[in-house]
Amino acid sequence: MTTRRISVGPKECLQLKKPTTGFLCPIGCSPIEFESFVVSDNNSKRVLFEIRNDVDPDTDLLEPDYYYNDEDVCRAIKYTLNDEMLRLPTISTRLTFTVGYEKPLPNFRMIERHYFKGRLIKSFDFHFGFCIPGSRNSWEAIYDVPPMEEELINDIIANPYETNSDSFFFIGDELVIHNKAKYRYIRTN
Repeated sequence: MTTRRISVGPKECLQLKKPTTGFLCPIGCSPIEFESFVVSDNNSKRVLFEIRNDVDPDTDLLEPDYYYNDEDVCRAIKYTLNDEMLRLPTISTRLTFTVGYEKPLPNFRMIERHYFKGRLIKSFDFHFGFCIPGSRNSWEAIYDVPPMEEELINDIIANPYETNSDSFFFIGDELVIHNKAKYRYIRTN
């Protein structure tokens, strides 16, 4: 898998209709280091997924995607998640990260595009705003998840890793991180 350095901004990422075939920026060009990520059912407050960089991940739920070369494997993940996540109307997330710059980070933003069998099914656009240099930040969001038909949910469950996402992180209009994920959903009932 190759990494292409092309001029791509938020506008271009929001127009993507299918997953990218590679990475749109090189690894290591970001002053951001992610420390933890938590996804919860907003109504019950129950944690559905959590990953922290100071704890070894549960390899039953998270594994590297070895389709990519050694350099890129750290930014390509395969998740195994509960099918309940496909039906929740509202999710809360908490992302903790540090800023390694000596300069302020203006307009930090994440665009995440989710696809099933190459077709766009969900898109999110999060604005973190201004980040102080050398800071540790915790960003929380509560958001509605677009409802999906039960037929589509069943198709997603029946086709592991056919659901994938591109996550694009920007400082201003400059793409500094591009991560990819594939998802497998398992039935709980």
